[in-house]
Amino acid sequence: MPGGNPVGLLDWLASWFGGRRRYRDVSGLAEADADLTRERVDTGGGPLKPQHLRQAVRDARLLPKPQPTAGMWVPGQKKKVMSQREADRLFSATFRTCNRNLRDLTTDEEQLRRYGLPVWKSEADVARALQISEGQLRHYSIHRQRETSPHYVTFALNKRRGGHRLIHAPKRRLKQLQRTLDALLVKKLPVSTFAHGFRAGRSVASNARQHVGKAIVIKLDLQDCFPSIHFGRVRGLLVALGYSYPVSTTLAVVMTESPRQPVAAEGKIYHVPVGPRVCVQGAPTSPGLCNAVLMRLDRRLAGLAGKHGFTFTRYADDLTFSGDDPAKIKLLLTIAACIVREEGFRLNPQKTRVLRQGARQRVTGVVVNDQPGLSRTERRKLRAAIHRLDPADEAACRRIEGKLAYLQMLNPDQAAPLRSAFVAARGRG
Repeated sequence: MPGGNPVGLLDWLASWFGGRRRYRDVSGLAEADADLTRERVDTGGGPLKPQHLRQAVRDARLLPKPQPTAGMWVPGQKKKVMSQREADRLFSATFRTCNRNLRDLTTDEEQLRRYGLPVWKSEADVARALQISEGQLRHYSIHRQRETSPHYVTFALNKRRGGHRLIHAPKRRLKQLQRTLDALLVKKLPVSTFAHGFRAGRSVASNARQHVGKAIVIKLDLQDCFPSIHFGRVRGLLVALGYSYPVSTTLAVVMTESPRQPVAAEGKIYHVPVGPRVCVQGAPTSPGLCNAVLMRLDRRLAGLAGKHGFTFTRYADDLTFSGDDPAKIKLLLTIAACIVREEGFRLNPQKTRVLRQGARQRVTGVVVNDQPGLSRTERRKLRAAIHRLDPADEAACRRIEGKLAYLQMLNPDQAAPLRSAFVAARGRG
């Protein structure tokens, strides 16, 4: 029987009648935190945040249990709520978080169905969907501080304008896993209507058409866009969409990687992380995740553009505004830079351009002064290449065919006379 403590008596009675109150022991909080020793935990499943559709559905097994008070009767053997293997996974270093309101979130099925996303309640569900074993999934979803055989091959590609781009190419099995995950999940993530890169039915042509015939074209560039999308952002996105904390963590680890350096120790070569896990260039899932994470930035910038009579689009990390009022340029640039910073990104100041109608206006490689297409100089070069074409040179023919197909996508009227010249040139052989 409980002792004379009224709080202990109430907790004991509540446990018998199914109304146990949930508390967290927060007596170890820092001095700057609220002066509390116990905190009420909301298990009602209300919104995770104000105005959020995602419900705060929590895993009761991970909620804190009431501590016995003085004189309170305590049963001798506690009931197990999970297996040792599951406990080792949930409390591993990969799953570690300081956010106690995030840790015990479980699946919000209604939210997932609302977005048309697959309902994966556990790692076992993810493994079945990917047609691999749960052990194989965990092999790719553990963040290791010492990796003897990394899952990525890293190399550098030279940029056209100097410098290099670091590519992290996943190895064959992980690449196939990420491609499957891209098809089942990433391509279904909600994205804004202003994004034109990495989307079916969208292209550089659809992006450029939004800015044809405008007096002003403003081009901005997000610096280090993929590396700015770190593990926490990917996991937070998946949690907000309705996935449980364990499933979100597992998926985020599979789709991100840390920059690593080889270190010799104990007679072996270990690859140790030298930075946070991020979306890397080379992973099939990175472009789709980029679009999904940037959706709020897209909407804010589009709202800014619309307020001042401009049009906004984004292709990958290229941001484009266009309009007819030169007086709004400085204001637009200032507020856009502020919004980008607030969303956790940076602009590359060396790539900021303001193009006026008197000069050549180019958006994602497409000239947009009067109509989308190639410049007169580029068309002349293509016509000269067709004129010099050796019909027996199959490689040269394929190159020209590719350029004509690209021009056909941009502007069929510009492509028609060049294609006729190409057909005539091939007929000479």
